[in-house]
Amino acid sequence: MKIVSISTSRKKGTVKKQVQRATLVVDHGLEGDTHAGQWHRQVSFLAAESIATANAGGLDVGFGDFAENIATTGIDWVNVPVGTRFRIGEQARVEITQIGKECHNRCAIYYKAGDCIMPREGVFARVLEGGRIACGDAIEKLEKGSGPTADRQ
Repeated sequence: MKIVSISTSRKKGTVKKQVQRATLVVDHGLEGDTHAGQWHRQVSFLAAESIATANAGGLDVGFGDFAENIATTGIDWVNVPVGTRFRIGEQARVEITQIGKECHNRCAIYYKAGDCIMPREGVFARVLEGGRIACGDAIEKLEKGSGPTADRQ
């Protein structure tokens, strides 16, 4: 399980641009990203396999096109229960807060891609412990009660 893409944007409803490294900030999200802030959807995840499936289905999309912050391999995000925690890279820790989302209107992403899989397959988290992350970093599912943030459960 690892990060294959990190993406950020300055404006909501737009395709995100890929970066090689970024910083996850406690109780905020991905530094410099428009979706970061004091709420339950501080950072978003999407399986690279979902993007590949969208392409196989006829869409022409890549990393960041669905406005996901972090694309990964080896994690079936849709089946990860809310409350599950992950370590990303050496230090950062997140907790899954929401699976999927409701879209009230069709944004630029939908019109560019022809569909948006984030409402069905995107997963959102809050940042429990910040740190630098990079493409290629491992993601590890944490056991309940483990790590320095265990008291926040």
